[in-house]
Amino acid sequence: MEDIATPLKAPAIIFRTALFAALLLIIPLELYPQTPSAPPDEVAAQALKFTAIYGAIEQHYVDPVDTDHAIFDGGIRGMLSALDPFCAFLDRDQFELMKQQARGESVGFGSILYVSVGKVLVLSTAQGSPSSRAGLAPGDEIVSINGERIDRLDFQSLIDLLKSARSRPVTLGIIHPGRLVPEDFNLRPAEVALPSVDKSFLWSPGIAYMHISGFEGKTPEEVAAALDGMDAPHLKGLLLDLRDNHGGMVDSAAAVASLFLKEGTVVLTTRGRGVPEKVYRAPQMPRRYDFPIVTLVNGESASAAEVLAAALQEHDRAVIAGVPTFGKGVVQSVNELSEQTGLALTAGQYFTPSGRSIQRPLPGTSLTFASLSQSTLSKDKTAKTAAGNDPPTSVPTRFLTDNGRPVTVGGGITPDTTIAGHTDDPWLAFVTQRGYMTSYAESYLSTHGKVDESFEVSPEMLEDFKATLQRNGVRVPDEYWSTDQDRLSLRIKVELLSLIFGLQRGDEFATKGDPQAQQAAGLFPRIAEILKGN
Repeated sequence: MEDIATPLKAPAIIFRTALFAALLLIIPLELYPQTPSAPPDEVAAQALKFTAIYGAIEQHYVDPVDTDHAIFDGGIRGMLSALDPFCAFLDRDQFELMKQQARGESVGFGSILYVSVGKVLVLSTAQGSPSSRAGLAPGDEIVSINGERIDRLDFQSLIDLLKSARSRPVTLGIIHPGRLVPEDFNLRPAEVALPSVDKSFLWSPGIAYMHISGFEGKTPEEVAAALDGMDAPHLKGLLLDLRDNHGGMVDSAAAVASLFLKEGTVVLTTRGRGVPEKVYRAPQMPRRYDFPIVTLVNGESASAAEVLAAALQEHDRAVIAGVPTFGKGVVQSVNELSEQTGLALTAGQYFTPSGRSIQRPLPGTSLTFASLSQSTLSKDKTAKTAAGNDPPTSVPTRFLTDNGRPVTVGGGITPDTTIAGHTDDPWLAFVTQRGYMTSYAESYLSTHGKVDESFEVSPEMLEDFKATLQRNGVRVPDEYWSTDQDRLSLRIKVELLSLIFGLQRGDEFATKGDPQAQQAAGLFPRIAEILKGN
């Protein structure tokens, strides 16, 4: 059972452990309950206005008013939406989920599943999870859930059953590989650790690869453990992948940066109207890594991921490669309210070591002039930054790294070396999203048996896949088929290896076949040249 189901493909999909998408950009940078103080007269006056309006609605509206919906969804969320996109009201479920994420945990069974019509296979189980303790392993087939047979459900009913079953005790009918008779397993959901370092392996001899999916309290320890597990003292370089990392806890990102920076180095500064200025410096660490780094980013690298990328870039500690990042540089506090709900508010901004803001301007919000530098905000105490007001004058536009290299201002992190990402053409995107390659891999294994890691997809196999698509009514245009051969071969192989050896090995092959990652890995001989100042 998946902890938080994220459908990636249909009608054959893989359920992966993932963060709750709606909350990715509002993971708390500070989490603390606040005791309300006596409101000033202005606050009390405005509260009376709200009360009067709500009273009139409740008395005169044509139908009875749902109080929670009117106040929480209407009043509170409407008020927050007038500020900026990052402020949010968290209902009870969202607030609890957010706290789990901050701990790097989720309630569930700790397994990743391959799901197709009439079939569910276990691809991996987290160590110490309910699934692992019960004895489930890759290759096991789930044939029933609480007595309901999988093969009798349509695809959507199967997905709904999996989602509903992950949060309560469940009885699974399991067939182990090579067996014919199912065996019942009773599982109870529990908090399962969600690793933030979700991929790490040796890219090539001496070059490590690591992908960080988000920043949680345990991320620095996970990074160090992954590097030590790849024989850190003998590593010659690290390809640090922050693509699609939507952020998390800024303290965690600062601690990860400290693993690669000299003691006392400034990592970032946070400041805002209601929070004291705080300067994060790299503390004394039990271990520090000095090998060369290439950091890969994209437009979905945001928040704490940008904090780490900026610190490594401005101290000339890493070459940043990829495409410009998202541009989210605001400090958020989460206040615990009554009824186990929460309020996420933008409390300030954070600034890179050189003083630039990561936040991209958002016209029409309170972040209209968000890209003002730290030095400008410090000097111009009367600066107007509310939506609709004039921006302050004399905003610095030039910022430098330690070596004197210029870096851009205006939101987000601009890479030192641009490497465009790949976008699937419409036909390949359709075939991937509908899960035809996953279904084909499953069918191939059932008729040909297992393959080893040296297996390569042959031209004859591609033609067989093409014929399979056509039998299923999928048109195969020549202009797409001729250009997608390499990507089709890689993805079919990845699906095969994932089903046989688990997602970890499949992900490794997929990453090594990624052209953007391949080009980033090719930058190691040029790092010194790229980081050289004027």
